[in-house]
Amino acid sequence: MIDTGRCDQLTKKLRIGIIGTGGIAHAHMRAYQKFEDVSIVGGADIIPGKARAFLDEFGLCKAESFESAAAMIKNLELDGVSVCTYNKTHAECAIMALEAGLHVQCEKPMSFTLAEAVDMVRASRRSGKILTIGFQPRYSHMRRKVDEIIASGTLGKIYYVQSGGGRRRGIPAGSFVDAEKGGFGCLGDLGCYSIDECLHAIKYPKPLTVSAVATDHFGKNPQYWSDPENFNVDDFSVAFVRLENDITFVFKQAWAMHADSLGDTLWLGTKGGIKICNGFEDPSKPSRVMCFMDVNGMQTDTYVLPSNMYDAYRGPAEIDIFAAKVRDFCDAILEGRPAPIPGEEILYNQAIIDGIYRSAKEKKEIVIDIPSI
Repeated sequence: MIDTGRCDQLTKKLRIGIIGTGGIAHAHMRAYQKFEDVSIVGGADIIPGKARAFLDEFGLCKAESFESAAAMIKNLELDGVSVCTYNKTHAECAIMALEAGLHVQCEKPMSFTLAEAVDMVRASRRSGKILTIGFQPRYSHMRRKVDEIIASGTLGKIYYVQSGGGRRRGIPAGSFVDAEKGGFGCLGDLGCYSIDECLHAIKYPKPLTVSAVATDHFGKNPQYWSDPENFNVDDFSVAFVRLENDITFVFKQAWAMHADSLGDTLWLGTKGGIKICNGFEDPSKPSRVMCFMDVNGMQTDTYVLPSNMYDAYRGPAEIDIFAAKVRDFCDAILEGRPAPIPGEEILYNQAIIDGIYRSAKEKKEIVIDIPSI
C-alpha cells in the first residue's frame, strides 16, 4: 500500500521567506535555489524597494516583497524563514516568526545579548518550531574529522582549548562596524565561529567566568580603515574563559593585526592533543590538522589526512558548506527532525560572547549566569 502522506511530503515544496535582503541574504538565496523542493515566496527589508530589487535579481518576479517582517509573516503562507538582518534585530525577527508558527534559520551571531538568546530559545520551545543558527563551518569535512577524533576519547580528558586564526587585514564595511546595528564587531563576526569550532568539538561545556579585553586600534586608524570616525566596534579581542569540568578556554580573534595568525586552534587532552594549523598555508604540508600522542613510549606527531574528502579519479571533493547548512534546515522541516544547530546549544556560545563584551567594557572578570529555559 502506498504511503500517500510520505508521497505528499516528497512532492511538497517548502515555502520560505527571507527577512533582511542585504549581503548574507544572497548566500541564503543561492543555496535555496539549488533545491527543487524549495520556493522562495517572499522577502522583507526595512529599506524601501530593497526586497523587491533583491527578489528580481534572482528572477523571482512572482515572489512578494515587503517593508517589514511582520507584514510578510502576516500576508504570506510560509513554512519557514531565514533571518538575515542586523545582529541587533536577530532576536525580534526570529521570535516574531516562531510565535507565528514558522521554522527559523537565524544567521550568526545568534543575537546581541544573552537575554535575547534565552528569549529566542523559549519562543522556539513554546511554538514547537525549529530554531537553528547559521554555523556552516560545522559541515566542513576537516572540521567533522577533528570532531570525530576528539569525540572518540583517544585524546583522553580535554583540559585546555584555544582558538586561533584571524585576519591580517580584513575589516568589513556596513553594519559590521556600526554598533547601533551590529552591536559588536569582530567578536560577533568571526569570534562566534571560533567559539563554535572550539567548543562544539567538546560538547559545549557550560561557561562559568570570563575575563576579556577588546580593542579598536586598526579601525580607528585612517592608515588601516577609511572611516575611523564612524568605527565604533571591536577589531580585536582576547579572553580567558573558565568552563565546567575544569576546562580552560583561551579565545583570540582579529579583523586586523601585524601577524599572519593569532596561532593554531588547539585542544589538549591527557592522552593526546590535536591542532588545526592557521596562518599562511604551506603547500609542502599534507594537511592543516596534526595529532600529537605517545605511541609505545615515543612522542609522535601525525598529520590527519585528508583535510578534504578525496576521490581517486576526480581528486579532492569540495563541499559547499553554506548550501549544506541550508539543506539541513530544509530537511529538518520536511522530516520532522530537531534543529540541526539548535538554539539551546548556541546559547552557551552567546553567553561567552555576551561575557566577553561585558568584561571588556567593564574591565573586570564576569560571572556568566545563564537563566533556566
